[in-house]
Amino acid sequence: MQFKVKENLSVIQEEIAPYKPNIIAVTKYFDEVAIEEAYQAGMRDFAESRAIEAIEKIGRLPEDVRKNSTFHFIGHLQSNKVKKVVEHFDLIHSIDTLRIAGLVSEASKAVGKVQRVLLQLNNAGEIQKSGFSKEELFEVFSEIIKLDGVKVEGLMCMTPLGADENVLRTLFEEVRETRDALEKQFNCNMKELSMGMSQDYKIAAQTGATMLRIGRKLFG
Repeated sequence: MQFKVKENLSVIQEEIAPYKPNIIAVTKYFDEVAIEEAYQAGMRDFAESRAIEAIEKIGRLPEDVRKNSTFHFIGHLQSNKVKKVVEHFDLIHSIDTLRIAGLVSEASKAVGKVQRVLLQLNNAGEIQKSGFSKEELFEVFSEIIKLDGVKVEGLMCMTPLGADENVLRTLFEEVRETRDALEKQFNCNMKELSMGMSQDYKIAAQTGATMLRIGRKLFG
């Protein structure tokens, strides 16, 4: 199957100009052929949400694609998958509890690595989605940033499906403001805001996203 990644990427970049967040190709519904095509189109960041399937898929990629790409884990991280995810992914977007952060730290230290992570903020309060509330995040943040095996680089959020533009804009702005408040209170630097997917990436770019997670708009 042929994809039009290069053309779609160009359209997305035009739509979000003058903003230039990093566009991450979400490949969980696509095989290694799609990843290779995206790689040939100039993409170097790929995101997956199902650990075992993703690791097998990454293993089938040509060596140059594996070596020169950054792999992002964006799904809910189960405790029994922590070790494998730490071994195979460069950045975990979905740290959603202090316990998971601690497990990631231990797994990272065991392989001599400092794992780059983002903390998932569920500021929409959706019960079906993981993530910290704002209050929880401020309560545990000092403990997370003390963990030796992790480096907190920013926040991630997922917005409700079907939310209108005003709601989306408010939620994205709140994530950015939360990041800024954490930096100020805890004297740290977190440059990344992973927000925006195929349905809302334009608003996310306008409100400060540094990473957009896009699947069907790239490969569709």
